[in-house]
Amino acid sequence: MTELLSIILAAGEGTRMRSATPKVLHPVGGLPVVSHVVRTVQAFGAQIAVVVGPNHEAVEAAVTEIAPGAAISRQEQRLGTGHAVLQAKPSYDAAPGHILVLYADTPLVTAATITEIATRLDAGADMVVVGFRPGDPTGYGRLLTENGRVVAIREHKDATEAERTIGLCNSGIIGFRGDTLRAVIDRIDNKNAKGEYYLTDAVELASADGRRIDYIEADANELIGVDDRTKLAQAEATFQELRRSDFMKAGVTLKDPKSVWFSYDTQIARDVTIEPNVVFGPGVVIEEGAVIHAFSHIEGAHVGRNASVGPFARLRPEANLGEGAKIGNFVEIKKAEIGKGAKVSHLTYIGDASIGADVNIGAGVITVNYDGYNKHRTVVGDGAFIGSNAALVAPVTVGAGALVASGSVITEDVEADALALGRARQVNKPGRAKEIFAAAKAKKQAKKGN
Repeated sequence: MTELLSIILAAGEGTRMRSATPKVLHPVGGLPVVSHVVRTVQAFGAQIAVVVGPNHEAVEAAVTEIAPGAAISRQEQRLGTGHAVLQAKPSYDAAPGHILVLYADTPLVTAATITEIATRLDAGADMVVVGFRPGDPTGYGRLLTENGRVVAIREHKDATEAERTIGLCNSGIIGFRGDTLRAVIDRIDNKNAKGEYYLTDAVELASADGRRIDYIEADANELIGVDDRTKLAQAEATFQELRRSDFMKAGVTLKDPKSVWFSYDTQIARDVTIEPNVVFGPGVVIEEGAVIHAFSHIEGAHVGRNASVGPFARLRPEANLGEGAKIGNFVEIKKAEIGKGAKVSHLTYIGDASIGADVNIGAGVITVNYDGYNKHRTVVGDGAFIGSNAALVAPVTVGAGALVASGSVITEDVEADALALGRARQVNKPGRAKEIFAAAKAKKQAKKGN
């Protein structure tokens, strides 16, 4: 297949988002929409050129984070899509093959669509326009076709009443043979209702030159353009539906699919069961046979084979659960390794720690990992037992097979197989409670009397 240069137009301000954040940086599935587009063309193996707006350093940073070799151009004045493409002239002038122009706010465009565009260009088309049929075409440019070819694209504001009845709309994604783009791009003018240079006018110019302009149709959901909060929500909902379907087809059980939310990079093996109302942030890997119980939140974590998480558990970044580990209700794990078969069953915080195999962590245990300035690490050896409501004040090590008594505050290392008690001696004062309660009651009654 011929080499492909992808020019991604990312200069839009996105005023309808009502946000200080450029619209292409709003996330879908935990990833900025522009990054979705970049990842898709990267997977295709295309060279990448991105056109950004003024003061959009954050957009540049998002692009170069995942595509360090991308060429970045700036459109200092927003004079239309044709003008935006012109800013990438150094890239398309040097392009040896085909050129694809697409938009940074369409995060769901697929590699299959890009492949079909490239295939049509390889087969002799000079241009390939991607069309779709939305439920309501109002506001979209229309594809004007004759004998199966596109002869023009008419923007909605410039269309006649008859042209506005056409249901086939322009997605904005256009593939060019390199020589075709270079032949027409400088001839686009701004004689239209908005006074802008429309890239879509390239179709009419190429048609007048006798060039062949094909079109393909893609699903409307694939071409959602995120230009306001409503479209952002639609794109997110569509992304989630696709991910849910993909996982279920791959052998993952979702008890209530619509209540489970995935990130763009979530990895889940077969025979995993996920109960309702689970949220996966970026960077999660779930191994075969694990169970994620209801109302759990997992981000940046690795859950081992046949492990169990939740309900109401939180795994924060760098939580790493070994095979068969159990994390129960109202447990939070952060930057900690939980060994094979270890149990942290309820009401516990484990942070900056290494918990060995077959360790039992009782209810209410906390690792005291922060001294106000620095984080410190806790190590618990294989087979140790940490009693309920114990506090392990890091840095501290509890040896293998050791037993920490309930309610202890452990500030010193515990050797293997030792019993550690770190609590004050209990003292009982006979009758003293009755005296305290009586005095309190008398004080309260005296206050009412005043």
